[in-house]
Amino acid sequence: MNAASTLAELFGRGAPRAPDRASLEAWGRAVGAALPRPSIITLSGDLGVGKTTLARALCDGLGVHDVASVTSPTFALVHDYASTSGPITHVDLYRLKGPVELTALGWDEIVSNASILLIEWPDRARGTLPSGVIDIELRHDATHADRRALSIRVT
Repeated sequence: MNAASTLAELFGRGAPRAPDRASLEAWGRAVGAALPRPSIITLSGDLGVGKTTLARALCDGLGVHDVASVTSPTFALVHDYASTSGPITHVDLYRLKGPVELTALGWDEIVSNASILLIEWPDRARGTLPSGVIDIELRHDATHADRRALSIRVT
């Protein structure tokens, strides 16, 4: 199976419907290993739903040398990681208030130059992303606290 068909399977029938943490991490590693370059992945969901956990798993699959260094960039805004497959940029836009702050961050350059770009809180950058973005949304499962609802779409 080639990378494109593997990725299609992981986003289709192979995506866990109500993953617990271990299933979400395993799926994230598999997706990371299959991602083409360049790729932009947005991670949406409420606070504490597992966006950074999924980002860490994606980075593990992408071959990040020090997976323990993959943390939420909420205060730094941008983290860059070295990996066996090239550089990875991880941004968290939670604290941004508007387009002026996005511009000050150098957003256009980040988007155009990133080999792999992981974006938490992408709603803060609405309308600034190219087509082909992989949108992943995590939601709390009301009936099972240890599970998440997962939805994926490519825009």
